[in-house]
Amino acid sequence: MNEKDQLLEPDQSRRRTLILLGSAALGASAYAEEARGDEVESTMPACVVTPKQTEGPFFIDNRLQRADIRADPASGALRGGTPLMLTLRVHAVGRSACLPVSGAIVDVWHCDADGQYSGVDQKPGGSAKENFLRGYQVTGSDGTVRFITVYPGWYPGRAVHIHFKVRTRASGNKGSEFTSQLYFDDGITDIVHANGIYRRRGRRDVLNTEDGLFRHDDGASLLIKPTKTTDGYAANFDIGLRA
Repeated sequence: MNEKDQLLEPDQSRRRTLILLGSAALGASAYAEEARGDEVESTMPACVVTPKQTEGPFFIDNRLQRADIRADPASGALRGGTPLMLTLRVHAVGRSACLPVSGAIVDVWHCDADGQYSGVDQKPGGSAKENFLRGYQVTGSDGTVRFITVYPGWYPGRAVHIHFKVRTRASGNKGSEFTSQLYFDDGITDIVHANGIYRRRGRRDVLNTEDGLFRHDDGASLLIKPTKTTDGYAANFDIGLRA
């Protein structure tokens, strides 16, 4: 007890102690609230080399630079589905450092709520002449890109996923390319796919652990668990490129 407390009457000293404890509790509460607001950030892995996965048959290098990839550029029609804000951070992972990669071209592409990709004819009357749910962004100094899209649907034989490709410019004119896929927590997918336009497709036929690429190409390291927002979901992921 300091000199000031010694000069206080017992009741006064007790009241002062309670006030100090109350202030500390309020500070801890505010910190916890701030931490909950940053929960998506805290779930991302750091400085880990991301496993490669196949590009698949539906990549189209149409060079659509845009953050919101929901619409077909020609018609402007938005693809329906639960909104998803996807943040990707690209890092070069070395033996003793993990540094953001700036100036990298990051493409994403995936199917819509009905399991259809744009730019290809998966079925008669398909979407070969459209370019929805495709686009790229260029990383800034912090290695970050952000996309506004929709939660993917499913098609037979595959778990729910998003494709991504990172193209970087190395020294000189030679560039490098890295391609992989992101997978979604099955429990969250169950919730999303039980509502809205996803319902007409019914329950998907393949879960993550039943997907061949997920099982054999380290899909567990590519798993994201989106966080609920006011109008949809948000998900973040660190892409680690071997330096």
